[in-house]
Amino acid sequence: MIQIQTLVTFIIYFIFLMGIGIYFYKKTTNIEDYLLGGRGMGSWVTALSAQASDMSGWLLMGLPGAVYLGGGKESWIAIGLFIGTVLNWKFVAPRLRVYTGNTNSMTLASFFEDRFQDPTGLLRVITAIITLIFFTIYSSSGLVAAGKLFEAMFSINYSVAVIVGAIVIVLYTFLGGFLAVCWTDLFQGILMFLAITIVPILAYNNVGGIDSIREAMISKNISMGLIPEVNLPLLAIISTMAWGLGYFGQPHILARFMSIKSIKKLPEAMTIAIVWVLISLGGAVVVGLISIPMFPNIADSERVFIEMITQIFNPWVGGILLAAILSAIMSTIDSQLLVSSSTLTEDFYDKVIKKDASEEELMHVGRICVLLISVVALFLALNPNNTVLGLVSYAWGGFGAAFGPVVLFALFSKKTTWKSALAGMIVGTIGLVIWKQVGLGSIMYEIVPGFIANVLTISIINIFIVEENDQILDEFDQVVEIVQNGDLL
Repeated sequence: MIQIQTLVTFIIYFIFLMGIGIYFYKKTTNIEDYLLGGRGMGSWVTALSAQASDMSGWLLMGLPGAVYLGGGKESWIAIGLFIGTVLNWKFVAPRLRVYTGNTNSMTLASFFEDRFQDPTGLLRVITAIITLIFFTIYSSSGLVAAGKLFEAMFSINYSVAVIVGAIVIVLYTFLGGFLAVCWTDLFQGILMFLAITIVPILAYNNVGGIDSIREAMISKNISMGLIPEVNLPLLAIISTMAWGLGYFGQPHILARFMSIKSIKKLPEAMTIAIVWVLISLGGAVVVGLISIPMFPNIADSERVFIEMITQIFNPWVGGILLAAILSAIMSTIDSQLLVSSSTLTEDFYDKVIKKDASEEELMHVGRICVLLISVVALFLALNPNNTVLGLVSYAWGGFGAAFGPVVLFALFSKKTTWKSALAGMIVGTIGLVIWKQVGLGSIMYEIVPGFIANVLTISIINIFIVEENDQILDEFDQVVEIVQNGDLL
């Protein structure tokens, strides 16, 4: 049965998002505005936009569902992600902002090409192809989450629910570009934060406290601690913590670092982001633990947060909190669509198809690309057997294994050449895909062998082929100096 109050809340929320998209449609005047917000974003918008687009529907659906099934040991995922977040903001963000500013790179693919001065264009093309493949999978995970949410709340067909969610997300991304995405992410990040802190506190009292949770977990033979009574292999801990490695290669998160107004704003943004992530991940784990006694026989574990809200809150408040789940979903998909659009526009159309395209033409192409990518992701999402966490883990691992080591070597290794970067990227991606396809993902998360293969490939080639271009070497030294001095760009 559809709750009218909840429906009204969602409609108001949709109208609010459309209003933001229309407002920034008028503010967006060139391709840099559309893709990176004119590199003028403040600390709060950058921090909450980065983390909201990072966490997605899996924070409020996938992670609680994993904890519901596996208990406290699944918290290693959250620990790994927290460590990865801190390292990414501390070490990657400053150098990436300075480097992309110096080279005027607006996508990760163009940054790799400009940083290493690849004369063949292969580094940019391969990066763009990998980005499109994994972002299509990643975007479909968000549409799956949207479908599950609308199906549960409004008793509508799953396929219809997925299509409705896709239309709303595409509209405001299509209109406002990066500015609309970042400002909606700011509000969505606040809403997600409120939901993930308020709901578990009230639900904890509702189930009767820690004793009730412990009894339910014992009855299901689920461990509450990080290390279960039955020995948890070190390999399993490494595998779950390895989610943190993915941060260094996520294009939609790295784009936020590129967009901030100045590296002087990064310390404040980092503090905001770390506090948000720490509390949000902790809240998601608690939701999963509380749901074990609250829903002993739920059919779909990824719907525990939805059911928790509907059981505890009245329809008006519940509608607002459920909108937080939609926020988590939308804040990531919009970023993924925009980065994919950026890749097609900046790295293919502008540099391969039509090199003299006008700013207006590039913005039109960017908007068309949003529509094309959305359609492909929509078809993938129409399979109701897909799980949010399953799709996210593959895409997250793909980006981490393909791009993570290349980003780190680009920012911290002076001698790395485009040849070693390209070889590492290809080997890391192939290693991840093979590991997954032969069924070894159940033993070790595929990002680990892919990441290691990438690092080893680059390191070995660096022994034999060393960067000797004085311009590249001088630029690297200049970036290091700017970051160390904390200068404005």
